[in-house]
Amino acid sequence: MPEPAPTHEPTPARALPRLAAVDGLRLVAAVAVAAYHYVGTPTPHFWGRPDLPQALPMLYTTGRYGWLGVEAFFLISGFAICMSCWGRSPVQFTVSRIARLFPLYWCSVILVVALGLVAELSGMRSGAPTDVRTVLGNLTMAPGPLGLDTVDGVAWTLWVEARFYLLMTVMLFVGLTYRRTIAFCGAWLTLAAITRELHSTVLDEFLLTQYAGLFTAGIALYLIHRFGHNLALWLLVGFSWCYTLTVLSGRVAEHSAAPGRGGAQSWGVSAALLTAFLVLLALAATGPLARLRTRWLIYAGALTYPFYLVHQSLGIPVVRGLLKAVPRLGLLPSITLGLLFSLLLAALLNRVVDAPLGRLLRRRLSRDLAARPDGAPERRNAAERQTRRGLSARLEA
Repeated sequence: MPEPAPTHEPTPARALPRLAAVDGLRLVAAVAVAAYHYVGTPTPHFWGRPDLPQALPMLYTTGRYGWLGVEAFFLISGFAICMSCWGRSPVQFTVSRIARLFPLYWCSVILVVALGLVAELSGMRSGAPTDVRTVLGNLTMAPGPLGLDTVDGVAWTLWVEARFYLLMTVMLFVGLTYRRTIAFCGAWLTLAAITRELHSTVLDEFLLTQYAGLFTAGIALYLIHRFGHNLALWLLVGFSWCYTLTVLSGRVAEHSAAPGRGGAQSWGVSAALLTAFLVLLALAATGPLARLRTRWLIYAGALTYPFYLVHQSLGIPVVRGLLKAVPRLGLLPSITLGLLFSLLLAALLNRVVDAPLGRLLRRRLSRDLAARPDGAPERRNAAERQTRRGLSARLEA
């Protein structure tokens, strides 16, 4: 049984060792999403002829459930973001998220737009919007609310993440403690259920009712990882998961295909796969997998974000180019090369963009958003002294 829940400011989470198994699960989620986009898409004749159900029947049957990788990412995010928040101020957390997400995102947008412009100059159709207004809106990471198409097809998930970060930032202003975090998760699930009953699109924008259970389940697993097992936390996991599997039916329906392409997806299969991932995350956070310290898994975790950004908007054009230029190569080898290209590009971006620019952005923003920027106290004190001298002179006169 854990010690009584703390009410004081928690110890920074970065004092805890990094969980390599959680990084490995990020890789699993990224591979699942890539499998959906490459071999599981319901789009007819996505790679031309022959169609995927006939060309790669086994891969298509399994890959069409790869969209669940997005749900898996949100589950991991609940765990990882709670860890990132713990012991940090709102400013520190905000800076860490900006430095982590934006450099790679900006780079991916620029690369996708550049590829689109090259295609247009070559007389081909661009796979992404390239007009200046749309590109500028996409650089904010919020093209959807601005009424714009996404330049990078997977970027819609980043807007979901951003709203989750906003909710966690509010919690940081309130004060992040064990009991308050449990209360926050319970209130979020309750309000999300009420929002779905009211069919309120406005509240849904803030409460993320489709994904609330995934985030709160991840948060609960982090609390178990940090404070130990107890009934209250496992009940929170259970309620979160009951909610998640209940609302999962909507996402299952969205990814169903025509009868000739596999038909409706199975809610039971989707629920089982997602529950298996929850069990793996629980083992990685609180079970035997938490003891893994494999360095390559940590590196793989670092590559998942850039790979996620480039695999669809840049990797798929590579596959199509290979199929057009070297048709004898075949579909599966072309897909393999496209995925390999995406992975190598992700490694390059991690090295030349994420590492240096992320550090630079974190350092500069931390300095600029400090309570008292360098030199500010001296300038303010000098101005106050000058004002007092002027006032004294007028009074003496």
